[in-house]
Amino acid sequence: MLEARALTDPGRVRSNNQDSFRIVPDLGLYLLADGMGGARGGERASLLAVETVAEILAHSKHRDAAALLGAVEEANLRVLHEATRDPRYEGMGTTLVAALETQNNEVAIASVGDSRAYLLEAGSLRAITEDQTWVQEVGRSLGLDEGSLKIHPMRHVLTMAVGVGPAIRIRYYAVKLNGDSIILLSSDGLHGVIAEDQIAEILKDSKRTLEEKCGNLIAAANAAGSPDNVTVLLIRRAG
Repeated sequence: MLEARALTDPGRVRSNNQDSFRIVPDLGLYLLADGMGGARGGERASLLAVETVAEILAHSKHRDAAALLGAVEEANLRVLHEATRDPRYEGMGTTLVAALETQNNEVAIASVGDSRAYLLEAGSLRAITEDQTWVQEVGRSLGLDEGSLKIHPMRHVLTMAVGVGPAIRIRYYAVKLNGDSIILLSSDGLHGVIAEDQIAEILKDSKRTLEEKCGNLIAAANAAGSPDNVTVLLIRRAG
């Protein structure tokens, strides 16, 4: 059985929060989304995405990787449908990262966009997911160095998001979650602002609860002047 905590914050610049998250313990389901398309559209897209995945999995006979991927595909269609039928939401979309406990201590992870999943294991932090961004999928393949990528005008452009088209590319991963390992789901208001070694140090603090670690991650991002909404969701084995 898993336990989880999450926290979200508008950040230092924005007055509204377009991030959404869901923790559904009965399903072993954990969701985080970062909306885009204006204040109203971004909020609606991220909320609709996490609500849809949770609803589909709640009614699935088999809660496995295939069901998770199917739920994300349905979320894509629902966000797209609402964006096309309601002028208020035209052009909206959202990133999405979803974690589902399956069996044999495995967690299935599906991601679209640049919200991320990390694994802290044996004191070492590694990224599980790979961003669907211009930087990751185009810039690096062109051989641009990291310094150039950090200032490139295309650095914030997503190559895939939920709700922007009928076809969607979902990245899928499976990880083992054992012992004191922690899975972190985060929006780019965290990992786009503070270094991974700082994230790791906060997560490794054995004196802090999951809730306190969430708060410390948010505080660190805001101390660095986070220009975007910041959302973190931490998962570990209940012990």
